[in-house]
Amino acid sequence: MTHILIAEDEERIAAFVAKGLRAHGYETTAVPTGTAALRRIGGGGVDLLVLDLGLADMDGFEVLRALRTSGYDLPVVVLTARSSVTDTVTGLESGADDYMAKPFRFEELLARVRLRLRGQPGAQQRGNVLVHGRLQLDLRTRRMRVDDTEVDLSAREFALAETFMRNPGDVLTRERLLSEVWGFDFDPGSNVVDVYVRYLRRKLGAEHFDTVRGVGYRLVDTSA
Repeated sequence: MTHILIAEDEERIAAFVAKGLRAHGYETTAVPTGTAALRRIGGGGVDLLVLDLGLADMDGFEVLRALRTSGYDLPVVVLTARSSVTDTVTGLESGADDYMAKPFRFEELLARVRLRLRGQPGAQQRGNVLVHGRLQLDLRTRRMRVDDTEVDLSAREFALAETFMRNPGDVLTRERLLSEVWGFDFDPGSNVVDVYVRYLRRKLGAEHFDTVRGVGYRLVDTSA
């Protein structure tokens, strides 16, 4: 699962960001200081950092410079109340990949996080075709193949398969799948996601989809 570290000393904001990211299938850890952030990143397993500049123990610019000087290339999205042009330029020149000013809309933060994670290991894209393990999804012709066998999918099944193919290995929550595939929220008691995952398992092979109990589903590589 993709792990996002949140370095934010305002507990309310840190909890809000963490809750929103978890609802979209990300694993999160929140720390209140730059020292704790650097220590956590040094321990490995962090895929992206959401960084406040106004940390209690050290300036966020110092955290950025320490990361880049040490050779860490993980994406960093700065989230701060410091919105001047000078601060923005300094942040980007210090190694930030993106810069957002508070107050902010979570939807925009989520979009920027997803954008910065696109360069992480995932499904290969060859022209219009997404490839992951034994699965190939042609975005232009709307055709799905398992090995050399073409599989017919309905429009909704195709959209669900595409979402999994664009996020291989990530645990996708039911809430995230509802939002991205159906475009609106169903009643929490609805089992529509489970029904359509069952359809994909039947057509593509159950071995491609892991169930993460109480959370959602994950697309796995069965080519090994």
